Amino acid sequence: MLVALIDVKQKSQPILRVFPLVGRARFLLSRLGPKLRQYVVANDNEERPYSRIDRDWVDASAQGDNTQIAFGSRTDPHNGGPTILHSTFASTGQGLTDDSESLETIRDRPLKALGTARQRRHIYQPASWVNISGMSFGSLSGPAVQGLNLGAKEFGCFQNTGEGGLSVHHQQGADLVFQIGTGYFGCRDVDGDFSLEALKETIANHPVRALEIKLSQGAKPGIGGFLPGAKVSHEISKARGVPAGVDCASPARHKAFHDVDTMLDWVEYLAAETGLPVGIKSAVGEQSFWSDLASAMEGNSRGVDFICIDGAEGGTGAAPPSFANSVGLSFARGFPLVYSEFQKRGLQDQVAFIGSGKLGLPQNAIQAFASGVDMVNIGRTALIAMGCIQALKCHTGDCPTGIAAQKGWLIRGIDPEAAGQRVELYLGSLRREIHLLTEACGVEHAGFLEPRHILDLATDHVAGGIPRFH
Repeated sequence: MLVALIDVKQKSQPILRVFPLVGRARFLLSRLGPKLRQYVVANDNEERPYSRIDRDWVDASAQGDNTQIAFGSRTDPHNGGPTILHSTFASTGQGLTDDSESLETIRDRPLKALGTARQRRHIYQPASWVNISGMSFGSLSGPAVQGLNLGAKEFGCFQNTGEGGLSVHHQQGADLVFQIGTGYFGCRDVDGDFSLEALKETIANHPVRALEIKLSQGAKPGIGGFLPGAKVSHEISKARGVPAGVDCASPARHKAFHDVDTMLDWVEYLAAETGLPVGIKSAVGEQSFWSDLASAMEGNSRGVDFICIDGAEGGTGAAPPSFANSVGLSFARGFPLVYSEFQKRGLQDQVAFIGSGKLGLPQNAIQAFASGVDMVNIGRTALIAMGCIQALKCHTGDCPTGIAAQKGWLIRGIDPEAAGQRVELYLGSLRREIHLLTEACGVEHAGFLEPRHILDLATDHVAGGIPRFH
């Protein structure tokens, strides 16, 4: 009764002033609605970003359980989505002929090494074409980052640090790709500008195999990031090089360069000073940037060693709905635009292409390889493997599993070693199923897949827009 009297007198919520009891019930149901839909109402293939079918497959993979299904497809085969075209016979003229290594080892790693075309001092040949995407310490908890690193170490792939710097949690033995974001966390001076000395100090004595300049992110291209001061612990402060307890913001764009020409100068500067391959990560918006970049690299000694394209369906800890839902192209639409700019100039073999953005499911990864990627980076499905329940609370700091939280009582739920084992099993299952799909298409290596192996039922076109049936 007291609550009803307070509601009648308050002025911020009209529904509570007129209907206090019904209004309270409405707000309660609004909060319970997502949970009811997730566990009771929604069908197996309805939820987003990952359906129950997707999450069940990842969870079964992470536990080493049987991932097969019975009684046939549970989705509509005529829903207009891409379809993988199997081959009756194995392809001829392609093969893995290196007799010095096992076929399994060669099949697991990408066909391209990072830095070969420009002869970097420390050329890097990743051991796997499935790797861990950039997810920062700060956005993720320390135990979650440790679990990812342990899983990457045991599986034999690299972990991208994300733009939040290189923390103690990244130091469990896996190869690292150090991401340089617009805030230059882990490589900045006291004024927040890039510092080569700080970068060298950060990567010294750690297995950093490449540098990735983050231009934008698929889930929120064209906008910076923000970590409230309450979440900036002393550990995060040390990793990022920012004051503890103070709001930590990263701008939308880099200060170290302002166009394609100055960006390539900076790429070569970083490569010369560190000896490491240097690449970029970006969502796809205006195509002129990619045309300018490919043109600048044509017949030139300057250039990026790898390009990671992040689709608009990619994940993030927090983003305005307008950006997450309406800015940037999906991977399937954006990547072919980028690849074509390099292909028509004959540069596609000089750059290693990485795909990112909901590619942690075998069927999605296959479509990416058929479009021209050499590797895929996996983010959210690796988190689901370690226990994420898709509670959609990443932005609140109250993730119930402790994966995207910094509160001690929440993060205590994660055991890094157990999480690492689950990530390892999931990555292994993902790669095995990609191998099976690759073999079904008649080729021996995912890097041999081509657009002709995928049909878009919505347009009767294969990947890349080439008509398939007439």
